[in-house]
Amino acid sequence: MWPAREVELKLEVPAHSLYRLARSPLLLAARKMSSKPATLVSVYFDTDKLKLRNRGLSLRVRRIGRRHIQTIKRESGESAAVFTRDEWEHQIGGRQPDLDVAQDAALGPVFGKNVRRSLKPIFETRVRRTVYPIQSGDSEIELTIDKGKVGAGRQSSPICEVELELKRGESAELFKLARMLAEEVPVQLAVKSKAERGYALIAGELPEAVALTPDCSRQAAFQAIARACLRQLVANQPATLGGDPEGLHQMRVALRRLRAAVSLFADMLLDPQTEEMKTQFKWITQELGPARELDVFIKRVVRPVTDGKPNGPGVAVLAKDLQRRREEAFARACAAVESTRFRGLVLDVAGWIEAGDWTRNTDDFARLLREQPIVPAAGDELRRRWKKILKAGAQLDELDPQRRHKMRIQAKKLRYASEFFGGAFPGKKAMRRGKDFVAGLEKLQDALGDLNDIAVHEGLSERIVDAQDATGKQREGRAKRAFAAGRLSGREEARIASVLKDAQLAYHAFAKAKPFWS
Repeated sequence: MWPAREVELKLEVPAHSLYRLARSPLLLAARKMSSKPATLVSVYFDTDKLKLRNRGLSLRVRRIGRRHIQTIKRESGESAAVFTRDEWEHQIGGRQPDLDVAQDAALGPVFGKNVRRSLKPIFETRVRRTVYPIQSGDSEIELTIDKGKVGAGRQSSPICEVELELKRGESAELFKLARMLAEEVPVQLAVKSKAERGYALIAGELPEAVALTPDCSRQAAFQAIARACLRQLVANQPATLGGDPEGLHQMRVALRRLRAAVSLFADMLLDPQTEEMKTQFKWITQELGPARELDVFIKRVVRPVTDGKPNGPGVAVLAKDLQRRREEAFARACAAVESTRFRGLVLDVAGWIEAGDWTRNTDDFARLLREQPIVPAAGDELRRRWKKILKAGAQLDELDPQRRHKMRIQAKKLRYASEFFGGAFPGKKAMRRGKDFVAGLEKLQDALGDLNDIAVHEGLSERIVDAQDATGKQREGRAKRAFAAGRLSGREEARIASVLKDAQLAYHAFAKAKPFWS
């Protein structure tokens, strides 16, 4: 039996905005055909070792009045959209799963006797649901508002979301409708299903991964990679807004990975819409950057001095000023992440990944690029970037800071490419080589990053000394601040020789690594 295909887009909406959402023109027009609000109780089942989650499956039994509906969902493969999943749904006779009704060859290997015996309830969702039918162009979309919670034992998490499920038509209409809703209420892209929220309560977050296979097309590979990057970006938004510097750092990493992915598939993404996406990536990267730079500067350079005795003239004043600057920069970053522009950006990126202009380019050459198998294309890209690193590293001791920085960027992109494409080269030998290859790149990247930080910190020190207040006058105690900044710069400059030696050692070790794509 072939599974049904569920295509949906999930949006988070603040609870205080539900009243305004229910009275939006879009929903008022569909109110006459909307369903009456209903309470849905869904119990999710798995084994103690979470074997279903580990296989990308979820199993629930939902009670709707006196009926019980069993649903098995599986994250789809390369041809699917971000929010597309295979779904097996049956009405069953009671609260316990009835796996005999789900006769499918794809499920047989998973639901063996041991798994069937070990299944037990692990968490539950309770939501109040209202459904509105929406006509968008030639497409039919079911808009669902869910408010409630997911609970596992004493732990719980609120649910307040809008689901847009495509019943007929083009998936691009989901993103168009989401954009229209975003103009009326502050909705934003949700990257977790209800099942993922429940699993997060009992087992923590799953690491982001890119699951490529050798038979992936280039289009499917890019979409899988870009989805993982977008999920990483959105998933770290709450931590950033909560004041966690690591959350902000991970958002910047997600953006770097996404921009690297665009670079890896540049020949396939030659269109004005992609250029606009790149402009938006650059904007949010610039908004997040200063806070991260100051955070690293304070932790790695300033604190080792302020924690020592004696501190010296101006160090305390300088440290206080830097902390103020860091707080201002973090506030700027949070304002950007909370902005309407960022929420719109996330929705636009999701739509661009799934149904952007690049996916519909009818030019024969563009279509061939999209349909090309990922393995030869990935091998060519990895080989080309690997040779660049080997060539630059052979002259590492002669490179100036600017060219070392360029080499660091090349190493970072090669590392991301290696992580992205690893699944396209299966086998124990390739996996072992890939692990060694990435590990060597990480050490080289860290050493080159340390050298780059020294250059960045020198520039920060100079700007601090030259800073002016709002009246244009030099800040008080400039001489003391200059002395303190000079002391910090001196400590950094003294590290250059040893860090450069570390980079050379890391390069020579990496140069011995064997390519995993051969």
